[in-house]
Formats: sequence, C-alpha cells, structure tokens
Amino acid sequence: MEVTLPSKSDITDFDPPVYGHLGMRPELVTRPPEDERVWIEIEPNVWFRPLFFDMNTGSHGEVLRVRRGGVLSRHRHPSPVHGYVLKGRWRYLEHTWVASEGSYVFEPPGEVHTLTVDDDCEEMQTMFVICGPVLYIDDEDKVVHVEDNIGLIELARERYAANGLGADFVDQFIR
Repeated sequence: MEVTLPSKSDITDFDPPVYGHLGMRPELVTRPPEDERVWIEIEPNVWFRPLFFDMNTGSHGEVLRVRRGGVLSRHRHPSPVHGYVLKGRWRYLEHTWVASEGSYVFEPPGEVHTLTVDDDCEEMQTMFVICGPVLYIDDEDKVVHVEDNIGLIELARERYAANGLGADFVDQFIR
C-alpha cells in the first residue's frame, strides 16, 4: 500500500507516519505563521487560523484573533471547549470574569455566550480546542447557523483559493 501524505507548507511540518502502511496520517506541527493570508476573517475584526481538523471526532483547534472592539456572535457549544489566552484579553458579555494572557478557560456544553474584546485591548489571540460544532443563536435562542469542520474547511478552501495560497492549503490541517 502506498502512503499518501498531506501537503506541507512553511507553517506545518511532519515526519512520515509510523503506521502509514495502515492508512494513518502523520503527526502535525503547526508553526507560527509569517504570512497574514493564513488568517480567515469570520466577522468584522474577528479571524481564525486553523491548527487541525479532526474528522473522526468533529473537533478542531484554532487560534482566534480579535482586534479591539471585535465581537464573536452569540453562540453555544453542544460539546466542551478549551481555551488558552496567548495574547491580550477577552470576556463574555454574559459573565463578570475576564480571560487575560495565560488564562485557561473551560466551557461546559450548553452555555450561551458572546465573546468580546474591549476597545482598550489592541488584539487578543486565544488557542481554542472546540470538541464539536458551534451553534450561533439569535435573541430567542434559535439556531441561525451551525459551524462545523465541514463548513470551516469549505470556508478555508474558498478563502485560501481567493488569497493565492490555494484551495488545497487547508488539506495540511485535516486528520
């Protein structure tokens, strides 16, 4: 059996998989990007950078970047979410706490929240591991958009094709 490896780029690296002959894909090391085009805008002042898409569990890893005054629309998760703040600070409109650089946040399933970065914070970056879809909801708690790995990969393909990285650029993050 021939081993088919995913594409590499300047921001990812891997060694051939030990069990490649069984169809296993290699480990993934995602390096800090020097190319601004890897960031995908999802709302005004809000971007994400894919780290991985686990197609077996539906989870994915990303770095969320929000610049001053940015808001990630009201949403909830049916599965847990883990976050670690790399830069800046953010909060949920529905809570009193603030997550600042070095903070770890565990979000239990089902909680509704609206992530915001205040105007006095130039930029926030948080690494999130999202263990399932994100359900964007309206003021009546009705789901208006479901964001999952399939939709995120399609969005990344579209954006990377448009910005010159190429639609297949996202393939390196898929496991």
